[in-house]
Amino acid sequence: MALQEKILITGAAGFIGSAVARAALAQGYDVRLLVRASSPRTNVDALRAGGAEIVEADMRDEAAVQRALAGRSSLLHVAADYRLWARDPEEIVRNNLDGAGAVMRAALAAGTGRVVYTSSVATLKVGPATLNASEDQPARAEEAIGAYKRSKIVAERLVERMIAQDGLPAVIVNPSTPIGAHDVRPTPTGRIIVEAACGRMPAYVETGLNVVDVDDVAQGHLLALGRGRVGERYILGGENLMLRELLAEIAALSNRRAPRVRLPVAPLIPLAHVAQALAHLNGREPFMTVDGLRMSRNRMFFSSAKAERELGYRPRGYRDALRGALDWFAQAGYLK
Repeated sequence: MALQEKILITGAAGFIGSAVARAALAQGYDVRLLVRASSPRTNVDALRAGGAEIVEADMRDEAAVQRALAGRSSLLHVAADYRLWARDPEEIVRNNLDGAGAVMRAALAAGTGRVVYTSSVATLKVGPATLNASEDQPARAEEAIGAYKRSKIVAERLVERMIAQDGLPAVIVNPSTPIGAHDVRPTPTGRIIVEAACGRMPAYVETGLNVVDVDDVAQGHLLALGRGRVGERYILGGENLMLRELLAEIAALSNRRAPRVRLPVAPLIPLAHVAQALAHLNGREPFMTVDGLRMSRNRMFFSSAKAERELGYRPRGYRDALRGALDWFAQAGYLK
């Protein structure tokens, strides 16, 4: 990295984006952050205090993004609408697709030399018997379960087309399921950690997921910036484990009894419909969704071998990140 390389990071009010910004500041980058005026300020204020420059704009405002890129050599586009439910599901698709398009077009117009685009393992194909899905197993939009996954697939395909057709100098990274401190919103996985730590998850569904320290994901972004091959995608994952294993670890760290009741998915679907109907009335994202239950039938297990081989990515175990998440949630008053 050149001394004080100047970069722009979008989405720094969020969980992964703020972790990327903290890592970049720690490594000596000159960091400018693009955040919405309405974004929570918890992470943003801490990053400003750490030396980051803040620019307020929406990622869908192409002209504003281009202005924010002035004088920046590189861009890390981390911003996304990360919801598994919305009153209007197509809003999630529009936000992520339009945002990716606007930011990538702005990068081309600004002559940005290097781009890291944050996608998701949601764009990769998994099934009930998946052991280690890799980058060479992309999913099609029509195969996606739910608006969020579909939004990430269509946005990733757009970025790929711009790389091939327009010469966009972009590398794609696909984080799995990050956990750790500073999960302000919190994310869907953060909500599971909070509910389990508070003893509000007496049962579980049998599903598998790949859990990774959010700080490892952040380091993976910077490795992709420096070493990634344009046009390639890299899974930034950690450990594959069953949900019951994660819940047992949360229980042990929280001095609670681990849930022992395994619930079948099918009888929960009507309850999820009721939860979503209530959410339409009160506007609060439900903890249990139909799409979430449908996804739980798959084992979302992934391999980071390519990132390890080509980028030097070295994810640590998830347990320290889980402890960090629980400590942060406790200090922030989430564990009531």
